Amino acid sequence: MTGANRGLGFETCRQLARLGLRLILTSREMRMGEQAAASLIRQGFPVEFHPLDVTKADSLAVLQGFVEQQYGRLDVLVDNAGVYLDEGVSMFDVPMDQFRLTMETNFYGPLTLCRAFVPLMKKQGYGRVVNVSSGYGSMSEIGGYVAAYRISKIALNALTRIVAAEVNSRMVKVNAVDPGWVRTEMGGRSAPRSVEQGAETIVWLATLPPDGPSGGFFYDKKPIPW
Repeated sequence: MTGANRGLGFETCRQLARLGLRLILTSREMRMGEQAAASLIRQGFPVEFHPLDVTKADSLAVLQGFVEQQYGRLDVLVDNAGVYLDEGVSMFDVPMDQFRLTMETNFYGPLTLCRAFVPLMKKQGYGRVVNVSSGYGSMSEIGGYVAAYRISKIALNALTRIVAAEVNSRMVKVNAVDPGWVRTEMGGRSAPRSVEQGAETIVWLATLPPDGPSGGFFYDKKPIPW
């Protein structure tokens, strides 16, 4: 689980742990990640922390090596880490470094993780990938402003469809989710949805049965337009 030291990522970890999954909680901020993992461990959940900066190739490679050597498999990948840097800013005014950082975090990180772990899922004959997207990533609702974030989530949605199509396996499911506007540090206090509500569909997709969907985009467990 990426970006799991707080907010939606942390709540998703908590809900998955309650279902009996053994979790690797990752975070760019080591101290906050260790504290988050320790909090879940105190509640009796099987969780361990591993540092991960999804914008750094070496950090991603270290995580891949750790998973392969320590466990030899990965059943669930939740790509949750993300940034939202250009709220209310015109496309013409967003600094290019913000565009690059947004794409590196919201798209290239999940792309690299899929390339690292989906082949392992195929080999082991089981896997669930959940890409945490946004309604801003829906082409059917595209509009102006927030261009960097919108484009990164559109790319993430495209990645979801492509990986699902290439895997084409009943045992490996790849889906995207819009958790809605959630009360987190990113969403703000005025957001209408709790983290518990936001995490619910992520957890559902992470634990789909063999006859569950793949290659879809979901909100509250229902498919929504791309």
